[in-house]
Amino acid sequence: MFLPVRGHNRGHDRGQDDSDSGEAGGGAGRRSRALKAVGLGLSGVLVLGAAAAGFAYWHLNQNIKSVDINSALGDDRPPGARTGPSADTAALPRGALNILVLGSDSRSGEQNEELGGGDSEGARSDTAMIVHIDAGRTSATVVSIPRDTLVTRPSCPLKSGGSTAVANYTMFNSAYSVGGPVCAVKTVETLTGIRMDHYVEIDFSGFAKLVDAMGGVTVTTELDIDDDKSHLHLKAGTHHLNGTEALALARTRYGVGDGSDLGRIGLQQTLVKALLEEISDSGLLDDPAGLYRVADAVTGSLTTDTGLDSLGELATLGESLKGLSAQNVKTVTMPVVTAPWNPNRVVAQEPDAGELWTSLR
Repeated sequence: MFLPVRGHNRGHDRGQDDSDSGEAGGGAGRRSRALKAVGLGLSGVLVLGAAAAGFAYWHLNQNIKSVDINSALGDDRPPGARTGPSADTAALPRGALNILVLGSDSRSGEQNEELGGGDSEGARSDTAMIVHIDAGRTSATVVSIPRDTLVTRPSCPLKSGGSTAVANYTMFNSAYSVGGPVCAVKTVETLTGIRMDHYVEIDFSGFAKLVDAMGGVTVTTELDIDDDKSHLHLKAGTHHLNGTEALALARTRYGVGDGSDLGRIGLQQTLVKALLEEISDSGLLDDPAGLYRVADAVTGSLTTDTGLDSLGELATLGESLKGLSAQNVKTVTMPVVTAPWNPNRVVAQEPDAGELWTSLR
């Protein structure tokens, strides 16, 4: 229908059309080039973002060290928790779980040495906690095992081949020194009759970095602490501690109570509850950047079993625990009494200890 009009004034219309189309074409061309530039820019950002995310994931995964405890121990272990089949395979795991958490005093690495790690020839399990998560994963019990507890250390396989000898009435933390994580797990399972579904170990520097990445932790102490060995001096009251100070609190022994490991365990349990409250109150689980800072701080000092040695597995575990609040975490200490033949050692108090283990199965 436009042909007659264009034919009616061909010369004039052609010149005008050419001029208009040139301007319109130039504008469209510029817009097209601008859109392409924006598109390329966005594509570049996305590519860089994906590359950065991929590198971050790879970096954190590479940080984590793992031990294949299941293969090392085989079938000679207590039965696992009966979780029952799940109708929804995509659903998060909700079964009961037992995790052995060790804090090691390794002096390997300059940072651990500066923070007061153990002998350079080896490491000890300075802190040992069984974290029992109830079915449904909305409540948990954290049981501390005093490092000075005299136990039966079972025969443990060694990486170099062969195995350790059974040792009666030996200190609990010797298991880690003699046979590493595998022997620590087997000793705990022998002591409790409970299968450890997972193993998590963090060393001195990792714990300090974790607290710093969280922005510190607020704790309340009921008594003055004056401990030259851990270099911690605090008046009774509420304090906001950085990573080095929090680590000193976890290691403090001689500045509280009777100087035994039981006093230190009380401080460690206070610290655990404070850290859980800090995570909950800060909304850390919903803050990707904050989570990355924490993950980057801790993964380089983390050793797990092979069931938790990737970010995906750790993330799934964390997601399954979102309904677990600090208020629903109970901290207890394995019932012990002073060993009759050694005032510096303790032994399990029965039947109380046995009843505790039964309640967690």
